[in-house]
Amino acid sequence: MEAWDVVVVGGGPAGAAAALAARRHGASVLVLDRADFPRDKVCGDGIAPEALDVLAALGVDVDAVTHGYPAVPRLRLTSPSGRTVERAMHRPAVVVPRAVLDGRVLEAALAAGAQFRRHTVRQITPGPDGVDVDGVLTTGVLVGADGAESVVRRALGTPANRPDRLAIAIRGYAPTSTEGVQVITTTDQRWPAYAWSFPIGDGRANVGYGELVGAGATRAELLAGLHRLLPGVEPEQLRAHRLPLSTGRPRQPDGRVLLAGDAASLINPMTGEGIFYAVLSGAFAGAAAAHGAQAGRVFRTALRQRLGTHLRHTSAASRLSSRPWLMDAAFGAAAADQRVFDDVVALGLADGRLTARTLVSAVGTLSRRR
Repeated sequence: MEAWDVVVVGGGPAGAAAALAARRHGASVLVLDRADFPRDKVCGDGIAPEALDVLAALGVDVDAVTHGYPAVPRLRLTSPSGRTVERAMHRPAVVVPRAVLDGRVLEAALAAGAQFRRHTVRQITPGPDGVDVDGVLTTGVLVGADGAESVVRRALGTPANRPDRLAIAIRGYAPTSTEGVQVITTTDQRWPAYAWSFPIGDGRANVGYGELVGAGATRAELLAGLHRLLPGVEPEQLRAHRLPLSTGRPRQPDGRVLLAGDAASLINPMTGEGIFYAVLSGAFAGAAAAHGAQAGRVFRTALRQRLGTHLRHTSAASRLSSRPWLMDAAFGAAAADQRVFDDVVALGLADGRLTARTLVSAVGTLSRRR
């Protein structure tokens, strides 16, 4: 039977980052995916600079990854009541279609010595000395980076997220007049829900709309929400996807099977952002794989040390944001203070925290309005 040090299931950003990190530790690495690359992935396509920092630390040429897609320096936020704030971000984001991004990051992993094979994984069997994959491969450590519908997660017996911890979004591409500005518009109808428009630099934008599955969303309602918040937009390539939010993340078990990215429910519950979490958790998983039977414990510790406080803060912020008037106050505080704006962006797109400055400023905004 064919044997590998590390097998990664899923060739997206989490899986490619895991492969890169494992190769840096000298492991033989095989990446399995049911699709050939390049392939599309339903997503908002926005990449926070912190995600690029993780890739750079893994030896990736981020200029090559983002080539052809200009930085987007500004962000416009609209609150449920219609209050709008637009400011320059502390560091600009980049919007790269996933059909491009995923292929380029995987190419970097292959250039580093990982191998790729198209294969649909159906069964994994962990054992004391390794993990069996479909009876044809064995590996010392397996990384499940196979997305929201993860086969690896199901094989571990981990249930899917509850409807109130699962979002659904619809996404397409449409002409845009907001080059250089990412747009996020929230609404108090079917709250919490929002639409976005992220320009990709060629006159088009990635546009979409999402809300909680627990709200009973249908395709017709998702389309209605998109058209209500982005009037006049008629997107093409419309596809829907589910987002397992970090408020429903499972506990990483001990042992030789690790979960990264969407498979681990690492999706920001406020913004739906997942690429930063994907590459960070993938990098930690690939590094932890060097510890064999102790990989699960090492990986869990690394995630807790880097993201534990942040995830608690995003969970708290998500609960607070269920009250639209608090969102109005937070947006008002961000409009009044660049530092608050930067704090809000870091909380929603990277590993920031719910700062005292933001809370005090939001309370002050409420007091002035009353």
